[in-house]
Amino acid sequence: MPTPGQPAPPALVPNVPRIVSAYHTLTPDPDVARERVSFGTSGHRGKSLERAFNEDHIAAVCQALVEYRRAEGIGGPLMIGVDTHGLSEAAFATALEVFAANDVVVQIQDGRRDGRGFTPTPALSRAILAHNDGRDDDRADGVIITPSHNPPADGGFKYNPPHGGPAGSAVTDRIEARANTLLENDLADVQRVPFAQALDAETTRTVDFLQPYIDDLANVIDFEAIRAADLSIGVDPMGGAAVEYWRPIAETHGLDLTVTNERVDPAFAFMPLDSDEQIRMDCSSPDAMAGLIDLADRFDIAFGNDPDVDRHGIVTPTGGLMNPNHYLAVAVDYLFQHRPDWPDEAAIGKTLVSSSMIDRVAGRLGQPLAEVPVGFKWFVDGLESADYAFGGEESAGASFLRTNGTPWTTDKDGIILGLLAAEITAKTGRDPSQHYADLEDEFGSPVYERIDAPATPEQKDALRGLSPEMIDADELAGEPITGTFTRAPGNDAPIGGLEVVTENGWFAARPSGTEAIYKIYTESFRGEDHLKAIQQEAQALVRAAFDEAGL
Repeated sequence: MPTPGQPAPPALVPNVPRIVSAYHTLTPDPDVARERVSFGTSGHRGKSLERAFNEDHIAAVCQALVEYRRAEGIGGPLMIGVDTHGLSEAAFATALEVFAANDVVVQIQDGRRDGRGFTPTPALSRAILAHNDGRDDDRADGVIITPSHNPPADGGFKYNPPHGGPAGSAVTDRIEARANTLLENDLADVQRVPFAQALDAETTRTVDFLQPYIDDLANVIDFEAIRAADLSIGVDPMGGAAVEYWRPIAETHGLDLTVTNERVDPAFAFMPLDSDEQIRMDCSSPDAMAGLIDLADRFDIAFGNDPDVDRHGIVTPTGGLMNPNHYLAVAVDYLFQHRPDWPDEAAIGKTLVSSSMIDRVAGRLGQPLAEVPVGFKWFVDGLESADYAFGGEESAGASFLRTNGTPWTTDKDGIILGLLAAEITAKTGRDPSQHYADLEDEFGSPVYERIDAPATPEQKDALRGLSPEMIDADELAGEPITGTFTRAPGNDAPIGGLEVVTENGWFAARPSGTEAIYKIYTESFRGEDHLKAIQQEAQALVRAAFDEAGL
């Protein structure tokens, strides 16, 4: 029987040729909801074998994007990043065929013509910002072809406008609607040329996203401190786009860094199974990260990344794999005490389902806290303007400003969060797990858990309709309720659900934007029994919402 944390047996290794064949041969039916283009919190994702991520989808999305760019006057280069999933390579070919036929100037990583040239999400975000710095015209934007940490059979495609971060719903709604119209019309208005012609087109230009990003890291991370401490660093790229970045990072900045796995395999057959017995490159999962965890005592600090490198997993010799919420709190606490040139009033950005430990750290630091809905897109404007010095979400994604207080990336950057763990260890002589233990001594020991449950589209709509008025109780799990929210306190944006807060605990209930599930996030500073009480009352509220909707 398959065991989480152990290598995948042959029966669970996906048949990549079959997956890619399905991408080209299966045609989605736009009259079937699950086969339409659908942009969730991280772009359009799906499986080719389920007719949810196929050639027609990407052709339609790219033509819709061409039309969107024209309407918005975006005339600079469109930068394309690609990760190591099998469907990413197939989608790259389709995208290039459409963009070349429409005379769009695109920039691809040198080496992409030979099937390498993978590009992490943060490297593309940084390149967009660097190109657009000081420009009013010919501004660049980008697409990143990745399903993030999702299984090998998945494909993904997301758009980053000229601000360099994930597109907001106002943009993706337009692209999604036009793409589905194109699907309904059998792609009659989609322009394409053969791939060989697209690759050789004058508008297809190779650039280097890698070395400029790596050189610029010196303006974000204190490499001198890391070198002086002579740290031994271990990194597992998990078969993702970072595999081409970590060795040059070590060479450029003089680090004692070992890449523990340099394999690139679109089936990801080398991965330990995740907790649900699936192959999933989730660097916040103890099962998926089992290989690096087993090597923890070989290094002073170690970390891993997901395939598009926008997430981080921190492994310490004293605590193993850190909970993402724990590391975010440590990162915030350290950064705001070791970045003297950051703007005094720059806020700490967090998603509303991240740990309240961050709130307590922010209060002690005296820094403003900006609590936003789920999704990194809500941090983009603040990071671009430097009104936010840090933005982080509970799913192990974050970014922060350069040391001089100017923008670095407006998308998640798993590389700098890993390197920051090395800087923290070097500068303080203690690893991030030890620092989190200090925070628990100061503020208490929270317990945090997310519960996922299946949900129909109708049930998800009912959850979106939750309102503060539905809470007629004055207490949650024995504590007075101090706040109920359907809009985020940091930016007044709808959270797509409900959050209820007390002094020592909270829950948030919301439907998933990408999966047929709903999620209940809970946290307590009073222990497991208190957490269970919060969960029971939260689940009762969800059931009541379903009953009221007749579901």
